[in-house]
Amino acid sequence: MAAAVEIVAANAEEFGPGNPFYGSSTLPFQAPPFDLITDAHYEPAMLAGMAAEAAEVIAIADNPAPPTFENTIVALEKTGQLLSRTLSAFSAITGAFTNPTVEKIQQEMAPKLSAHGDAIALNPKLFQRIAAIYDQRKTFALDPESARLLELTYKGFVHAGAKVTEADKATLTALNAEESTLSNAFNQRLLAANKAAAFTTTDKDALAGLSDEQIAAASASAKSRETDGYVIPLLNTTQQPALAQLAVRATRQAIFERSWSRTEQGDDNDTRDLITRLAQLRAEKAKLLGFDTYAAWKLDDQMAKTPESALKFLDDLVPQRIAEVAREQQDIQELIDAQQGGFQVGPWDWEFYSEQVRKARYDLDEAEVRPYFELDSVLQNGVFYAATRLFGLSFQQRHDLPVYAPDVQVYEIFNADGSHLALFYTDFFKRDNKRGGAWMSSFVRQSKLLAKEPVIYNVCNYPRPAEGQPSLISFTDVTTLFHEFGHALHGMFSEAQYPSLSGTSVPRDFVEFPSQFNEFWATESEVFANYAKHYETGAPMPAELAAKLKAAAKFNEGYGRAEVLAAAQLDMQWHTLAPGSPLQDSESFEKSALATKGIAIAAVPPRYRSTYFAHIWGGGYSAGYYAYLWSEMLEDAAIEWFNANGGLTRDNGDRLRKMILSRGNTEDLQPMFDRWLKSSE
Repeated sequence: MAAAVEIVAANAEEFGPGNPFYGSSTLPFQAPPFDLITDAHYEPAMLAGMAAEAAEVIAIADNPAPPTFENTIVALEKTGQLLSRTLSAFSAITGAFTNPTVEKIQQEMAPKLSAHGDAIALNPKLFQRIAAIYDQRKTFALDPESARLLELTYKGFVHAGAKVTEADKATLTALNAEESTLSNAFNQRLLAANKAAAFTTTDKDALAGLSDEQIAAASASAKSRETDGYVIPLLNTTQQPALAQLAVRATRQAIFERSWSRTEQGDDNDTRDLITRLAQLRAEKAKLLGFDTYAAWKLDDQMAKTPESALKFLDDLVPQRIAEVAREQQDIQELIDAQQGGFQVGPWDWEFYSEQVRKARYDLDEAEVRPYFELDSVLQNGVFYAATRLFGLSFQQRHDLPVYAPDVQVYEIFNADGSHLALFYTDFFKRDNKRGGAWMSSFVRQSKLLAKEPVIYNVCNYPRPAEGQPSLISFTDVTTLFHEFGHALHGMFSEAQYPSLSGTSVPRDFVEFPSQFNEFWATESEVFANYAKHYETGAPMPAELAAKLKAAAKFNEGYGRAEVLAAAQLDMQWHTLAPGSPLQDSESFEKSALATKGIAIAAVPPRYRSTYFAHIWGGGYSAGYYAYLWSEMLEDAAIEWFNANGGLTRDNGDRLRKMILSRGNTEDLQPMFDRWLKSSE
């Protein structure tokens, strides 16, 4: 590792006090100084950060004193702070505000960062110290959180390959570097493919069915790309929101097909070669680490524990989802036939006709609903209001902190007693240089050991309104806003001693619980009444319309669940490939995988096709997309508990905060969750 330190240090010579990452940020709560940071600052800071952390780790490994919890495990928790603050800012830029220079840095640094991580995880002298402490753990008087940190640190090193032979470590390091490089390339190609596949037309009639505001936004999008006519950008999912309104079938089909084939054009943005090699090398890595499949390795430290458990869970859902979809498809086909459409429902037809079925069944029109969901009102009077009622939080917008993009806003959040809780950044509108989807992350992760308070951000991809127009969002978008803030609360409320156990540092099949449960408040009567107000008049949504919306909330639920289930099954099939399997043909593999699992439905494609499935190839959810469905079990139990115990009250919120949201990964999650579900502590 010493040689690696010298190489990295030699490349970090240009790093000095003039670099904004040189020391801790002097801004409140160590928020990133984006007004001082330029693209040129990232690479030198990362190189210097790797050199510094490598030196810190060597000092721990070479410590002549006998290994103790303090001089080894706690010391490890204190390492890498320069690299951490650099990567937290860089990650935000690469995800939400990238450019060719940043992409080049990302490409060059990916294998270096992977090798750096492996040099730590596979350091034999370091692991010898960790193992010695773990083997003698009963002789140490550790508090429960420290004991948890020791256990997870030891198991994490073993999971990463600390026990494999030196020869296998070299192979593992090469595989990890290749995986990191390919995953990074996947993300960059997908971003470019999403932009290139946007639907463009100069024929306004092709957009019949869209509102005047949506057409104006499409025109503005075209102008921003310096092209004529109208542009409808693609979101990351297979289905696109505009398909629910577009009356011209040819337009719907064109948009769907551009979405479906966005990364299969045989151009520089094609991802097929990347994903097939990623699946293959992950299987090779699993074998090296002593597991039958990559999924078996990945789930070893998750709540599900084994791919067999996760697959059984998914397989058991298939019959019900198929039956639900069949009923919904029959209703849609009957409507098409009644209108003498003369065609069988295609995937580009589903949203358009299901919206008509919903309107007929519930007398509900999406266009009638949207004026009551103005984005800022939903945030302030819905998301924030629910958090105030549950946890006593208050919110104050700050205009004195620099941001990475003009759209970004910053809020300081206070506890009920007026004390500071966190900083919260929001970045809501779609940009061509922002990856798809919605997510939460942190600029600063909470830790008592490091005296760090949380600085959290949420990113979404809502359509940008035309200049001077309000941002009116769908109820699906409303739910997304509540969902991502649930993740944010998980990070903000953390009270962990150690950064490795803080906030959302939990298994994938638990991390979605706080976010999915927070969606519950979007339809809670008091919260809904507080934010669902007409953007022009301020009048609350009429009770009759609100009742229709809530009654229709579960409409088309079979479709939504089936497309997620299909994606989850695809993920598991890719990651249960046997080591030694040849490179797959992605299209053939996908068709076979869905058919084998009984979830191949022509009119209901997977929420993400393999070739643009960012969660699993470039987003950390490999062999883990099932977590969204798994967390629904936890969510359902939580909703039942709240309904039985008074609902939206401070007592209930404070109890959730104390027993779940503040705990991070400081204790075993299943017993923690089960204890919270009991009627009293």
